Amino acid sequence: MAFGFFSADFSDQGVMDDGNWKFCGLTKMQRLYAFGACFVAGMLISILSTLMLLTLNVTGFAILYTIGNVISLFSLTFIIGIPKQIKTMFAPVRFWATTTYIALLVLTLVLSITLKVFALSIVLVIIQFCALVWYSASYIPYGREMIRRVFGTCVTSI
Repeated sequence: MAFGFFSADFSDQGVMDDGNWKFCGLTKMQRLYAFGACFVAGMLISILSTLMLLTLNVTGFAILYTIGNVISLFSLTFIIGIPKQIKTMFAPVRFWATTTYIALLVLTLVLSITLKVFALSIVLVIIQFCALVWYSASYIPYGREMIRRVFGTCVTSI
């Protein structure tokens, strides 16, 4: 099994099971609705955070953007459960993508709150978004390979 940031292995995919959310009394359909609501709420918060940029409120932007991302990431626990979510997040195939993404979440928050440098916050959010895309692609069979090919084609055509 490949281990690393650029691994294309997807053998550890999480699947929806009943074990982790039975204690809450949620049916599969309720869990799907909770997933959708949580994901949409997280995305809306992330999108609405850009309104803070209009007022040049970097701290507010970073806080809302990070909260939105965390809520969206948490939404997957309704599908596969908390223990399996943590296990799949730190599986060898996506260990570095996960740690990079979490480190960027924290770094974006800390530097945006303490330094309040607009350009730095924007750069960190862009890198954070790229880390999220790379992390998410690890859940899609051949997702990382598709990204590599697209960017490889873009680079060679320049």
